[in-house]
Parts: sequence; structure tokens; C-alpha cells
Amino acid sequence: MKILISGPDGQLARQIIKIAPSHGYQVEAPDRNSFDITDFEAVRGVVSALKPDIVINCAAYNDVDGAETDWEHAFMVNGIGVKNLACACRKYGAALMHFSSDYVFSGDVSRPYTIADRPEPISRYGQSKLLGEELLTSHLDTHYLIRTSWVFGDGEYSFPKKVLRWAAKNEVLRIADDQISSPTYTVDLAEAVLRLIRTENFGLYHITNSGHCSRYEWVAFILENIKWQGRLESAKREDFKSPAKRPGFSALDNFPIAETLGSLPPSWQEATKRFLEDMV
Repeated sequence: MKILISGPDGQLARQIIKIAPSHGYQVEAPDRNSFDITDFEAVRGVVSALKPDIVINCAAYNDVDGAETDWEHAFMVNGIGVKNLACACRKYGAALMHFSSDYVFSGDVSRPYTIADRPEPISRYGQSKLLGEELLTSHLDTHYLIRTSWVFGDGEYSFPKKVLRWAAKNEVLRIADDQISSPTYTVDLAEAVLRLIRTENFGLYHITNSGHCSRYEWVAFILENIKWQGRLESAKREDFKSPAKRPGFSALDNFPIAETLGSLPPSWQEATKRFLEDMV
């Protein structure tokens, strides 16, 4: 089976590219200059030339605060780009896997969101991700729509890496304790989606590491594991003046991943420990 990957420089894309051959996949990963998903003619040309069985879209606009003013760019990448891929896949007989976000939800709940819950984004970034979902489902039946959250891995902007840099430079850290979701390790997410492709069980899925925590709890777990000697203080989201609103509770319920794949991804604690061990 041939996989075509867009956005090959992202942390999830790099992990998929790394392990896909061991799962029996042939991988094509053109750079952004030749495979810009916002350019329909370029998308159609690449898909028609390479004839993949499935396209995995890892290209995304991820600047949550930047999207408040740069919303047209966010909508173009996260929305129209997905439509371009869906139309090309439909024409040339390929399936499409696309990744969305917990930020399509408002966060005004006290239990993890299921695939049956109605999205209500509260930011431009969330709106752009929801637009991508809607355009995908309206233009292509043979799709996997994967919502995930707090993705971390071997990337410069990976949140645990930021925490390690902050800890190296500061004796006191203040982290919000009222933003709660599910950390998701690229290693576990990549394994799950490559297994999911084999099922040909198309549709909407939530895939995160098991369990959920606040940003404060996650940082505390990281700092405890590296034996940091500084002081960690709790704060509130409103203490950090950011342009975009963020959902307070946006953990995702992984149903029906266990029913589809036979198991759930490991806990966020186990995943974070493995990440830190791999950093050494």
C-alpha cells in the first residue's frame, strides 16, 4: 500500500514516515514546495502522478493565537487545503486521513467529548479546524477524520520540550491549572493510525493517549521525572493574556478505538515517561 504524506516536516509526519515501512507501507513525502495543499492544481498533479492508496494530511496551520488575525491563512490551510485533497482523492481513487483538534469544542463540559458531541469552536483556529472537517466529510466518503489533542513528540514546538527549556532557565514556573485535555505522543498516535488504515473502517475517531490532565499536572509530572529543583506555581488561563480563547476542558473520549483496534493507546503518564527517556 502506498501512502502519500503532506506536511512531512511536522512531528507527527516524521514519526509516520519513520515507522510506516515496518508496517508494510511505501511512503511518498514531497516537500511543501511541490505539494502545497492550498494549491489545487499542485495537489491534483501530485496525487495523479504518484497514485497513492491513501493520503495522510499532516499539513496544518497550528498557530492558535496567530489565527485570530491571520484567519484567512488558517482557513486556507486547515479548510480549503483539506477540500483540495478530498477532491483530488475522490478523482483518483485514494482514501484520505486528516487530523483535527479538540479545539473544535467549547470546553464547557465536565466529561470527555465523544464523537457524538456537537462541535462549538470558540476561536478562529477552532473554526478553521471545523471547516476542514466539514469540507472533508462533504467531499469524500473514503476518509478517516482523526481528532486528537496536545500532540507532542520530536519537534521544536513540542510542549514537553518547551517545559524542559523553561525549567533550564527559570527557578519558578507558573502554569494554568484550568486547561484540561489529553496529551498525545506522536509515537502512539502514528502506531494507531497506521493500524486503523488496515481496517478500512472509515469515519470519525478520537485518538489520544488514555486519561487526561491539566497543563499544571502535566508540567508537574514532567518536572518530577527530571528531578527539577525549582518551584512550580498554579495559575489560571486568564492570567496569560493570549489573543485566542482556549477550551477549559477538551479531553477526548477514545470510543470506539478499542472496539476497532482491540486496544487503547497507553496512558499519558506512560507516554510522557517514554518521551523523556528518549530525550536522554
